[in-house]
Amino acid sequence: MLLIAYKKGFQSIGFSGHSYMYYAPSHSMTAPGTELYKQELAYLKERYAGIMDVFCGLEVDMFSAIDLSGYDYLIGSVHYLKIGNEIVGIDRPAQIVHEVIDRYFHGDGLAYAKAYYKTLAQLPEYGNFDIIGHYDLITKHMERETIFDVTSKEYRWAAIEAAEALAGKIPYFEVNTGAIARGFRTTPYPDKFILKEMNRLGFGVVISSDCHDAHMVDCYFEESEKLLKECGFKEQYVLKKEGFVPMEL
Repeated sequence: MLLIAYKKGFQSIGFSGHSYMYYAPSHSMTAPGTELYKQELAYLKERYAGIMDVFCGLEVDMFSAIDLSGYDYLIGSVHYLKIGNEIVGIDRPAQIVHEVIDRYFHGDGLAYAKAYYKTLAQLPEYGNFDIIGHYDLITKHMERETIFDVTSKEYRWAAIEAAEALAGKIPYFEVNTGAIARGFRTTPYPDKFILKEMNRLGFGVVISSDCHDAHMVDCYFEESEKLLKECGFKEQYVLKKEGFVPMEL
């Protein structure tokens, strides 16, 4: 991935392995694997010094309950909901999402969406995160089928209310192109109405490929810059040795 990024003209690259989750170990790095990951990135930083800057990040599912020290940046994200005594996965195939809604929300997709955004708003309680990950992840399947009405006032208010709760607590959010690379969407997260609200609330923005395929490491980056301009953003932030630096779009 690093070599392909270099060939594509990247001057730096940030990796964000997924935090160990005791409740879903098959969907994350193991605890020993996390240490190996950090060691490998320390080696790559030294190996490519002066050629390419390498950053060691972590995507943290908010219920992970792990040590968050020793990383260059942290992405806070929600892939699970706490419902009673259960931790329930929601980043799942559409059929399973429908089953979750039927079982836990009595078939009410809007109630499911509200529960997601209420959970997302609690991110700062679980870590000192730099970036909010894939803000409206629950819309992953919405281009193919209707799970709830994304145009409804209730849905949009739930998304905006969470953003207002997060403003000033997590400085950046990502325009995430991962669902495009994997064929689920034709546009990145988050939706345009959310982008406009993020701009109004003063969030900084980074563009991320959420890349599970090295060849898609720059997926939809140019188009994302145009989208951000349309939504009123003047700059994006890029991680450099001195921290997140604004770059004109």
